[in-house]
Amino acid sequence: MIVDDPTAHRSRWHWRTLDNAAGGLALDLGLYAVSATFAAITAVTSTLLPHRAWGAVASVGYLLATLTVIAQLLLRRRSPTSRLTGLPARWAVTGLAWATTTLLPLAWQSIDRAGGRTDRAQEEVLVVEQAGSRLLEHGTPYLGPDAIAALPPGEQLMGYTPYQPGMAMFGLPRALLDTWWTDSRVWFAVGTALVLALAVAAMRRTPATAGQATTAATHRRDAALLRGVQAATVLPICALTLATGGDDLPVLALCLLALAFAAADRPGRAGLAVGLAGALKLFAWPVALVLIVWGLTRRAGTRVAVGAIGLPIAALLPALLVDRDALTENVLRFPLGHGLVTSPAQSPFPGYLIASALPAGRLIAAGLLVAVGVAIAVRLARRPPRTAVATALICGYGLLAAIVLMPSTRFGYLLYPLALLTWAPALHRPGDTPTAAAADEGSGRTTSA
Repeated sequence: MIVDDPTAHRSRWHWRTLDNAAGGLALDLGLYAVSATFAAITAVTSTLLPHRAWGAVASVGYLLATLTVIAQLLLRRRSPTSRLTGLPARWAVTGLAWATTTLLPLAWQSIDRAGGRTDRAQEEVLVVEQAGSRLLEHGTPYLGPDAIAALPPGEQLMGYTPYQPGMAMFGLPRALLDTWWTDSRVWFAVGTALVLALAVAAMRRTPATAGQATTAATHRRDAALLRGVQAATVLPICALTLATGGDDLPVLALCLLALAFAAADRPGRAGLAVGLAGALKLFAWPVALVLIVWGLTRRAGTRVAVGAIGLPIAALLPALLVDRDALTENVLRFPLGHGLVTSPAQSPFPGYLIASALPAGRLIAAGLLVAVGVAIAVRLARRPPRTAVATALICGYGLLAAIVLMPSTRFGYLLYPLALLTWAPALHRPGDTPTAAAADEGSGRTTSA
């Protein structure tokens, strides 16, 4: 017999109440107001000059969005049915916020950098552009261990390219022409925008109800979709990352697109999308694994795996054939802490604190990370995800645990679990029956005799 867990129902009810308050405007106001505060603090206190420059511009953009939402709330009190307070207007404010808090500071910093400023980009930008130049000249984006060792000690870190080979494609424009719009961040932004647009289109083509679509069901789906897009664009951790570094955002957008295709029951396309993400960065590989398991529940595991595994392998093969040692040094030894220099990623999460403060701390942190991986594997084997929602939740919580426990990590990596978990509510499909979804997602129902 299926028994409902009242605590889980109350938790979901409280979230829906908060998310729907004032037609969604109350949470919009909180998002933009808190983001404005964060950006202002970043502009004043950050030790990273590109971050300070972002904060100075973005704080104004978030403030404008905050004032716009306040005006919408006041208008809603006088005219609850006004088009200026509805969902299309909220989409417009989100677009304006992204333009002023991400695209404007990104373009500003790119132009300043093209004019000679050396403090207008994080190291990731330079690394990706150098990888593009090496790919164009030598057929591989990687320097071998001997070439890295020959660099001056202070430059050896920049000699590493700890990404998959596909990431170098974003550095090719700079290798061909040195101007502001060939900055790799510009192309990260273009790629992110195009992929998110595809994800939104894929979700909107998915029926909102099992029968004839209703206005209410479509509105709920579109509202959840807007919240997911906000998490991937105007959330400060995403806006700051794209404006100053940017390499994680196309990877995240492709993962969200893969989940959108999964919700639309397009396993082949889901595999291709997550495979493209995996050809850019290792962070997409766990998402690919969970999507393959989801595909197996649909008797489509092979269709997912062809793209999810095939595309990263296809991207690796040329680099492997050109210089195997360079590939191994950059994508294996360096991320695992066995390169000539160590990664500077040292955000004070539990994994880093354990690794740095306790005897044999790295072994303990690694053991905890393995334990989490085993727990997720057991979960996948015993209760494989049968819905896109469950797939997104497993990916989000799994990546959150991994980021917290990794000995070398960054706060910025949190954009992956935050966006994945916020994207999940938009992925509900008509075929996801309440009983199946509850059992699949672990949403608070238990089975008893």
